[in-house]
Amino acid sequence: MAFHSFNVRLVAGLALTGFMLTAAGCQSGGNGMLGFGKKDTTPPPPPDPKVLASQLQAYCPKVTLRDGTAFFNTYAKGSQKPKKKAAAQDAEAAALDAGSEQQDDSAKIIYQASITDVTRDCSRANGSLSMKIAVAGKVVPGPMFSPGTITMPIRVAVMHGTEVLYSQLHQHQVQVTNPSSATQFVFTDSNVVVPEPTAQNYQAFAGYDEGPAKKTDRKKIAAAE
Repeated sequence: MAFHSFNVRLVAGLALTGFMLTAAGCQSGGNGMLGFGKKDTTPPPPPDPKVLASQLQAYCPKVTLRDGTAFFNTYAKGSQKPKKKAAAQDAEAAALDAGSEQQDDSAKIIYQASITDVTRDCSRANGSLSMKIAVAGKVVPGPMFSPGTITMPIRVAVMHGTEVLYSQLHQHQVQVTNPSSATQFVFTDSNVVVPEPTAQNYQAFAGYDEGPAKKTDRKKIAAAE
């Protein structure tokens, strides 16, 4: 009888131990039988790159100078090459590209103007983005210079991809009285207003432009004829 009781207790103990091991295996999340219950070690997909509202509110498009628009030279009459016809070009695209070709004749230069820095300031109201775009530069008199007022064509533009949101050509005048030293100047366009951006994908440009009249200007001329 004692031997039979010992066997019963032994079998019951082994069964209880097996149950506990099985339960521990299920709770551990480790490798189970045939791979069932295997822990997933695949990293989660990266989150979508979204611009936070605070970042978009602080976004102010950077102003850049396109190649060929940072310098502007004027020459005495008879030393300038004729301009190429640009009738087949889009007016806005031509306005943002480099200006006319000039003959490299330093003895005939009236003055040389250059843009040394650009900056901007932004504000928002009523679904619009308002920008103040400033251009700083200097004017260096040439051999043919005489004191007086000079006029420089400066264009300011804002684009969204290939769409022109704002484009204005300004005839900025600078008084130059000293023919032996450079004259500093600052020009500011405070009237740049474009739709408020929904992403950080606006481009602002500033630079000298001797290109053809804008398409809207040509339409006004045609309507007046």
